[in-house]
Amino acid sequence: MRPASGQGKLEKSAAKLEESADQQVDSADRRTELAADRTVLAAERTYAAWVRTGVAALASGVGAGALLEGVVPQGLALATGSLLILFSGFCFFVAVRREMIRVAPPTPDTPRLPPAILIAVNGFLMLVSLAALVGVWLR
Repeated sequence: MRPASGQGKLEKSAAKLEESADQQVDSADRRTELAADRTVLAAERTYAAWVRTGVAALASGVGAGALLEGVVPQGLALATGSLLILFSGFCFFVAVRREMIRVAPPTPDTPRLPPAILIAVNGFLMLVSLAALVGVWLR
């Protein structure tokens, strides 16, 4: 009688251990998926930061060109405005380039921004930067 009772406890313990191991594997898989989601969201925040920096540099370049006129030599005002506007174009380019980097498996549940929209928006912003640069130089 005693050996059967010990055998039953052992089987029960083994079943619990197996169930616990399955839960841990499922939990680890879910944590990995959530980490991939966080990676996608972090990439989008980085994209937004690059675009925000580019827009600020664009506005600063146009403003510097207008505000420095008559205060400092014409060449310095032109160089300052041009440098800031060129930096804005660089920011718009880098924003798209960094966002196009694919996340390694596992694939996240969070959808990524469509590349066509990124290219269109940042392409337009680069054209605006170019127009601002031309405007600063033709002043």
